[in-house]
Order: sequence, then C-alpha cells, then structure tokens
Amino acid sequence: MADNLDRIAQHLQEAILEGYSQKFRDEFLSPKNIGELEHADSHIRITCPCGDTIEMWLVIEDGKLSDIRFLTDGCGATITCASYVTGAAKGKTIEEALRIRPEDVDDYFEGLPDEHKHCAKLAVMTLTAAIEKYQAQVSE
Repeated sequence: MADNLDRIAQHLQEAILEGYSQKFRDEFLSPKNIGELEHADSHIRITCPCGDTIEMWLVIEDGKLSDIRFLTDGCGATITCASYVTGAAKGKTIEEALRIRPEDVDDYFEGLPDEHKHCAKLAVMTLTAAIEKYQAQVSE
C-alpha cells in the first residue's frame, strides 16, 4: 500500500510541475530562506490581489542584506518565487537588491506560466517594500 501511495504522490507532483523548467522544479522542491527572523531590521507583509501574502524579514549589516527570510500563505509558485528572490538578494547591497525585477525571476525560471507571473511580482514587490521601510527607518 505504501508503494502505491508513493507512486500516486510522485504522479501528482509530476503533474503539478509539468511545463515548468528544471530550475523551477529544483527551487520548488527545496525552497530556501523560509521562516521568521527574530531581530530583523525590517519586516513587511504584502498581499497581492490574488490573495497570496508574503511576509519578509531583512537583516542589514554594512549596507548589505546579510540575512533575509520569508513566509507565505501562497501557492507553490509564490513560495518558489519568494525563495529565488530572497536567495538572489542575500549578500547583496541594498542598491543591488533593489535592481531585482520580476523579469529577472521569469528569466531565471525560463518563463513562468502567465497565471503565475504575478507571483514573481509579489516577491519582488515585497523585497522592495521591506528595503524601502528599512531606508525610511534609518533616515528618521
């Protein structure tokens, strides 16, 4: 029975990921930077019109994003895009991180399906908002 359930699960996983690039599949199966940061320099929560929400925490040291984490209630594509965006931003300067665009996410994953392009936008929008919140706090 366990073997049968494993085959069913494998079949479902393959069906869900059909049409996605190998890079997307790899990120989907092993997302990074999930979780909260207790002593973050910035925290933001953004909800997309589709209803998906991403929360993001940043730690900034010497002008660089030394740590970054996220949580989401969104679909697998939202998790995957947020994982990629946080990984791309980690270790970058604030200016470098602000240059990350939804098109970069789409390009990295060799094209997201149209119905999931908003997931890349939400991930980048959340990163940008968290950085802008940090910048506003330090300029006060």
